[in-house]
Amino acid sequence: MVSVTQAFLRVPASRIAVLIGQNGKTRKEIEKATLCRIGIDSSTGEITIDGRDAEKQQRAESIVKAIARGFSPGKALLLAKENYTLSVLNLKDFVGKSEKAIKQKKARVIGREGSTRNRIEKETGSHVSVYGNTVSFIGSFEEVENAELIVKAILEGANISTAFEMLAEKLARDKRFEL
Repeated sequence: MVSVTQAFLRVPASRIAVLIGQNGKTRKEIEKATLCRIGIDSSTGEITIDGRDAEKQQRAESIVKAIARGFSPGKALLLAKENYTLSVLNLKDFVGKSEKAIKQKKARVIGREGSTRNRIEKETGSHVSVYGNTVSFIGSFEEVENAELIVKAILEGANISTAFEMLAEKLARDKRFEL
């Protein structure tokens, strides 16, 4: 394949096997969906993405990033579709470098037995992954925006119920401004 553009990414060692998939299945699915060539250095976690089309290469990068941020390949591959986007919030931007504070915020976003994360997904239609020092979202632009609203409120200290009320208020405002 003659490369027009090339991208370089690094994936955590714990996610390399997921990115490759059994017998290379996941990598092949990403390549087929995006028409890009994906090179994986298992020892360093370095990923190269070669593509002829900048938009498809961007989709391949997003899929790889999503898998690196804890999403399953099936959810990450949604990013090959035109109306899906990936957003990643770094918890350090909200709480600094304190591992204890990061752990506490992750716990609040996840909730008991995943209840808060599941509710965010149900009420926004987005997919949410809490992995490492990040909270990531896959969905339409509006779904991701709504999920981020809730998560940012939680990270800034709002009660869980208040964060969901903020979404309800936003949706009510949005509905009033529809034509």
